[in-house]
Amino acid sequence: MSKVFILHENAEWLAPLRTAFDARGLDFAEWHLAEGEIDLAALPPLGVFYNRMSASSHTRDHRFAPELTGSVLAWLEAHGRRVVNGARALDLELSKAKQYAALNAAGIPTPHTIVAVGYNAVHNAIRTMDGPLILKPNRGGKGFGVQLFETAEAANDAVAGGALDAGPDGTVLVQRYIRPAQPEILRNEFVGGKLLYTVRVDTSDGFELCPADVCNMPEGETEASRPKFKILDGYAHPLHERMELFLARNGIEVAGIEMIVDAQGQAWVYDINTNTNYSPDAEAAAGRANTKRSGMGALAQFLGTELEQLTVPAAAD
Repeated sequence: MSKVFILHENAEWLAPLRTAFDARGLDFAEWHLAEGEIDLAALPPLGVFYNRMSASSHTRDHRFAPELTGSVLAWLEAHGRRVVNGARALDLELSKAKQYAALNAAGIPTPHTIVAVGYNAVHNAIRTMDGPLILKPNRGGKGFGVQLFETAEAANDAVAGGALDAGPDGTVLVQRYIRPAQPEILRNEFVGGKLLYTVRVDTSDGFELCPADVCNMPEGETEASRPKFKILDGYAHPLHERMELFLARNGIEVAGIEMIVDAQGQAWVYDINTNTNYSPDAEAAAGRANTKRSGMGALAQFLGTELEQLTVPAAAD
């Protein structure tokens, strides 16, 4: 019997999705792809395959999980299986440089960014930046390795001192810092290629941001503090329609697209997460917890519908 297969490398992130599946009686299986093998001569099972591979897998000692997942996705797609967030989505998940190129092609503004490999190239790129700038690894995740510098001199000093994270692919992004009108970002959550909601994320404590329960909150935060994640019910932005077109063009069906709005009201997109997580506290405060209006609820509903509509592949299989 067909089922939903979840391709991933972090079991902790799946707990709320398992709960949403169980609540709907959906049959599912997990493929943990931190390591393993795939027989390309074999036929894949029937079902809907949901790719949740993360660019930050290397921070959990799963350095080659994305490469294994890429091989699995190629195998599945070659056999015509229904894949949610397929090879193109994985390609963009693993490279912010590729994200920016694709976003710019879709007419979505991104901060001025220079891609650099090697310390000399990073130093040269820094010298071209005027004003505050950010250094970040091309393959990151959860804000790891992101550093803000007020001047090019400070950035170059840090690089010379060895304080540079080039990430697992050795590629650094030197990016103009967009100073937000407020210390916050807006994360736009899409399920089935359509906007589900926008959440405001407080960035007062830095760049390492993750909505999931298992991600550590900043030291000293209390229940009385300003909520780090708050859903903005009814929020609409002119870029939302263009984001949906972008996702459709790139075969991405589930994603969180993050943007900053500057003091002039200009929105800049700077990251796409195709293995998006959701804040249970924010959803509870917005009256969305454990409903089809929650992130995992909407995701389970979407995958369940895709499973119901699944057709048997051609006789070639």
